[in-house]
Amino acid sequence: MDAGRQMEQWFHEYEKDITNYLVYYTGSKDVEDLVQETFLKAFQSFVHFKFESNPKTWLISIARHAAIDFYRKRSVWHNLKEKLLRQNLERELSITEEIIIQKAESARLLEAIHALRKNYRDVVLLRGMADLSPEETAQVLGWTENKVNVTFHRAVKKLNLLLKEDEQVDPSFR
Repeated sequence: MDAGRQMEQWFHEYEKDITNYLVYYTGSKDVEDLVQETFLKAFQSFVHFKFESNPKTWLISIARHAAIDFYRKRSVWHNLKEKLLRQNLERELSITEEIIIQKAESARLLEAIHALRKNYRDVVLLRGMADLSPEETAQVLGWTENKVNVTFHRAVKKLNLLLKEDEQVDPSFR
């Protein structure tokens, strides 16, 4: 199968997984450009893909590097301004109490994930959010499966600790 058709098939098969991963990784729902960049880079590198590994793993690895490159290029002020504008818009929307609670819990979880150190955050996002196996996660990060398992266990432990601390500070958090 030629590269174009293969990439089209993978796009239909993995686009939602890549999008979801990037939303969790970046903390933003505006990831369409990064998804496109991921598949463009994959297309350009298709000749280097060895069919020994899972294409989803390969694509997530490309997406991760695309996101890292993207945020390196953006200024801190632009990110802060965008985040504040997003928060203001979300506050202005009138929504039900249940949705507000769900959003608050999701925001606290995402905030706790982003408070983790980088290697913990990476493994939590890949294992917990992108639902990759330890083997696939090891391929994306260039680690051993054992390192993935140990780091994931420690990261979940730390994440639970952060959430419990948050719960003690704000008893309304369930």
